[in-house]
Amino acid sequence: MPTYPIHIAPQQIVRWLLAEQKTTPSLFRFDARRTTEVRDIPRTEYHLDDEEREDLHEVETIATLELRPAPPSDGWLLKITVEDELGPHMAGVTDQQIDLDTFYNQFIRPGRVVTMATALVQDAVAERHLDEMLGSILVNRHATSAKA
Repeated sequence: MPTYPIHIAPQQIVRWLLAEQKTTPSLFRFDARRTTEVRDIPRTEYHLDDEEREDLHEVETIATLELRPAPPSDGWLLKITVEDELGPHMAGVTDQQIDLDTFYNQFIRPGRVVTMATALVQDAVAERHLDEMLGSILVNRHATSAKA
């Protein structure tokens, strides 16, 4: 499936999805995850002695949100990735599923290191369906307002 960047702010996409879920919760399927990657602190940083270095590690959290249409036959996937390097912390590895509200509240805000949105489409029909949804996001139109 071809991948291409989405040129809509991830904040705008997730805010739209939150509103959409309140009115028509069955339109999309979400998979949101928070993964924490722990690395040793380089010897040249932070002027720590060996004992302190054993207790502290650099922590990077990567949050991903994958969005698919409820009918999987539509053939597209929208992915939002947020990377946040936290610096030195006590070690603790996590990989956990989170809900859409948690993804928004913890990761979609100014000051994040890397935030990007990409899409994968199976064919021209899937690309058209995804483009229709992206158009709705741009003008903040929701399924209930489209029916009115």
